[in-house]
Amino acid sequence: MIDINKIRKDFPILNRKINGNRLIYFDNAATSQTPSVVVEEIANYYYNYNSNIHRGVHSLSQEATEAYEKSRKIIQSNFNAKYNHEIIFTSGSTHGINLVASGYAHLLKKGDEIILSAMEHHSNIVPWQMLCEKTGAKLKVAPMNSDGVLIMEEYNKMCNKNTKLVVISHVSNALGTINPIKSILSIAHSNNAVVLIDGAQAAPHIKIDVQDLDIDFYVVSGHKLMGPTGVGVLYGKEKLLKLLPPYQGGGEMIDQVTFEKTTYAGLPHKFEAGTPNIAGGIAMGKAVEYINEIGYEAIAQYENTLLRYATSELLKIEGLKIYGESENKTAVISFNIKSIHPYDIGTILDKLGIAVRTGHHCAQPIMDFFEIPGTIRVSFSFYNTKEEIDFMVNSIKRAKSMLG
Repeated sequence: MIDINKIRKDFPILNRKINGNRLIYFDNAATSQTPSVVVEEIANYYYNYNSNIHRGVHSLSQEATEAYEKSRKIIQSNFNAKYNHEIIFTSGSTHGINLVASGYAHLLKKGDEIILSAMEHHSNIVPWQMLCEKTGAKLKVAPMNSDGVLIMEEYNKMCNKNTKLVVISHVSNALGTINPIKSILSIAHSNNAVVLIDGAQAAPHIKIDVQDLDIDFYVVSGHKLMGPTGVGVLYGKEKLLKLLPPYQGGGEMIDQVTFEKTTYAGLPHKFEAGTPNIAGGIAMGKAVEYINEIGYEAIAQYENTLLRYATSELLKIEGLKIYGESENKTAVISFNIKSIHPYDIGTILDKLGIAVRTGHHCAQPIMDFFEIPGTIRVSFSFYNTKEEIDFMVNSIKRAKSMLG
């Protein structure tokens, strides 16, 4: 059960005024807000034990190393990874995707195939296009229907002995659609293909068990998970991570260095060159603990209530069309109002203190599919309320009357 009054006290930014109005933050799919305990964890690091990790014998270094590696174990437990060295700290989901794509440049050849879906974020399209250009592999796109749902029959037909990689978002950032990743994984594995799941939009809302789902690679961004910016995680099965060469060279990722030859460190350090975002890594563990204290089941129930309520109220507005009508979705609503540009609505909402996202949401192929330039996207978190939704709906009606 969500105690909304208690939770909102954890986020002081929600008391901020924007243009004289109380902030209503409905851009959670881009970046979630950060609770005080996570901010305090960052400050605690810099105030009390700021030091580099893994390399020092002095007390501060040992304290920092212990805190950083404790965070890795917290994240391992959250995703139920088999080993803590299967958790690789990155700068975010984009970094994790590029790390894997770079590694597969050494493993793919002409005639190999990569499948992605029609609803991918640009960060899960461009790296694979670049990989295909390097290797001669072919990129194939599994289509979706007008509800924004993956057409599984077509995906099934695409998978064959030439399929080496399937890369797909767990949840669409633009539509909120939750993809059936268990079925996607099963079909791919029956063809001996490896699957990378972009979990940036799923991890804040859905409890993920990488062993139960038999996930090969999973990427997450801290800033969508109540954590800081500039930190994320790549989960990879041990045997697959060992196949990939290092993504970057430098300190920490080495075993021995001479001018003649370098040997590399084992996991996870092979992929963590240089000084990492230490405070960010530590704080990400605290953010994961915070979410688990509230409980994923409670979060899902509450956010689904907000989603259903907002959908019902928005559809009462004449001329409003929602894009992404899957029965299985997270608390994201993308919509337009007939003849009004989404940017104009977003600008007026901002004047009233309401933060929404407008544009193509780094998912231009989705917009091309619906033949629109972009949408207004509202995305909810467990600190949002029905009262905020009511104010937004009334504000949209006001904007519509001004622009219509």
